[in-house]
Amino acid sequence: MKLTFEIEPVEQARPRATRMGKGIRLYDPKKVSVYKKQLAMMCKFQYKEQPLSGQLIVSLKFYRHIQKSLSKKERKLRLSGAHRPIVKPDTDNYIKSTLDGLNGLLWEDDAHIVKLVAEKYYSEHPRIEIEVRDLNE
Repeated sequence: MKLTFEIEPVEQARPRATRMGKGIRLYDPKKVSVYKKQLAMMCKFQYKEQPLSGQLIVSLKFYRHIQKSLSKKERKLRLSGAHRPIVKPDTDNYIKSTLDGLNGLLWEDDAHIVKLVAEKYYSEHPRIEIEVRDLNE
């Protein structure tokens, strides 16, 4: 199964903390929280079946904006995929926020993912492309 979410990928940031009486409550920063909610809404719109379970293989492709202050030559190299993002945010932070945002919607729990491939690209149209397969297929 392949899905494309037309949304700028957002990296998982460190959780914030606030005091609640004698305890402490941890929460996501607003940017991450909004991203996860938008991703969940897009998933509900595109995927109307039961969440997947079993041993899953997931492939993620994160497409992020190209900076505006680049030469035409460098822009072309980035769009062709010859130059890929090697700057922050890190790929693992994109993975964490995206998998968490799709938990219970696309798959029962991200613990079911036994193999994961993730890549970062530049694009004029930011998006996330996800392919999910069962290990036994």
